[in-house]
Amino acid sequence: MSGGDPRVIAPGSTIGILGAGQLGRMTATAAAALGYRCHVYAPDEDMPAAHVSATATRARYDDLAALERFARAVDVVTFEFENVPFESVRLLAEHVPVRPGWEALRVSQDRVVEKDFVRGLGIGTADYSAVAGPAELARALDEFGGGGVLKSTRLGYDGKGQVRVGPGMDADEAWRRMGAEAGILEAFVDFDCEVSVIVARGPTGETAAYVPVLNRHRNHILDETVAPAPLPEATAADAETIARRIAEALGLIGLLAVEMFVTRDGRVLVNEIAPRPHNSGHWTIDACVTSQFEQFVRAVCGLPLGSPARLCDAVMTNLIGDDVAGWHDLLRDPAAKLHLYGKAEVRAGRKMGHVTRLRLPRPQ
Repeated sequence: MSGGDPRVIAPGSTIGILGAGQLGRMTATAAAALGYRCHVYAPDEDMPAAHVSATATRARYDDLAALERFARAVDVVTFEFENVPFESVRLLAEHVPVRPGWEALRVSQDRVVEKDFVRGLGIGTADYSAVAGPAELARALDEFGGGGVLKSTRLGYDGKGQVRVGPGMDADEAWRRMGAEAGILEAFVDFDCEVSVIVARGPTGETAAYVPVLNRHRNHILDETVAPAPLPEATAADAETIARRIAEALGLIGLLAVEMFVTRDGRVLVNEIAPRPHNSGHWTIDACVTSQFEQFVRAVCGLPLGSPARLCDAVMTNLIGDDVAGWHDLLRDPAAKLHLYGKAEVRAGRKMGHVTRLRLPRPQ
C-alpha cells in the first residue's frame, strides 16, 4: 500500500505511542479509523489510551530493555508528550522511525532552548533570562522592572513549576515555590489575547495549518478555546506563518502546536511550542474536515495530509476536576459534543474530558 516509498507507514501497521493519556487515546481512535493498530507505552497505572489501543506496555521511560521490546513490536514511534529522556529516544531510533525526531523534542523540552531557537529564526518572544538560582533571579527581576513569570526550564505544564513574581515576593521565596534546579524568567507581556496555531508537516515537507484559535485559561490551565480567533486577517496570517516557519525549521514530521500572545499593538509573540496534538486543537474533532488527531496520524505515517478546513465555528471547554460531574446535563444540548477520557480518578486540576459546542448554521 505504500507504493514502495520507504517514508510511508502503510495502514495495517502498528504505531507506537509514548504516553497513554487522553492525547494518546484520541490519537489511537483516529488511527483505528485509518486501519492502524496502536501500542501505547507509559509508566502510569491509569492509562486511558490503553482502553482503545491494541496493546499497552506499562514500564518506565528509562527501562531500556522494555523500550527495545517496544521498538521491535511497532513500525513507527511518536509521542503524546515530549518529556522523554534522550537516551530512550536514541535507543528507539536505532530500531524504528521516530517521528517527530530528536531535534523537535530537544528544542521543546527546555524553555530556554525553545526561546533561543525561536529568536534565532527572527520570531518575537517575551523578553527572558535563564536563571540558575535566587541571586541570578534577583538580577533578572531588576532588569525586568521587578516582575515577571518564573518557570522551570523543563517538565512544566498546566501551570506546574510556574510562579508569578511581583512586588512583595523576594527571589528566594519565588525560587523555592518554582521548585526546580534551573529556571527562566519571562517578562510580563501586555497582551490583548492568547492564541494558538496547529500545523501538520509530513515527510515530504507538505504542511497544513488550522485557523488560529483564541485560548482562555483558568488557574493556568486551558479553560476554553474559541475557533476561529477574532483576529484581523493580517494578524491571523502572521500567526499561521510563524507556526509553519517553526515546523519547517525543526524538520518536523508530525504535528506542532504554537502558543502565542497577540499584543495590544498587534505584534505576535511566541510563548511555547509542543510537537504533538494539543488541547487547543480538540475542537477539530467535531468541527473540521480532518481532526488534529487524524492529521497527526497522517503526518507521522507519511500519508497525504487531510484538509484542515473548518466546517463550522466552535467553542471547546475543558472539563477539569469535578466539572465532569455535569456530563448528563451536557448531553441535553444537541449542539454539544461530549468527550470523556475514561480516567479512573477525579482530581482538582485534572483534565477529565471536554465538550465542544458547535455553532451550526441556522436552517434556512
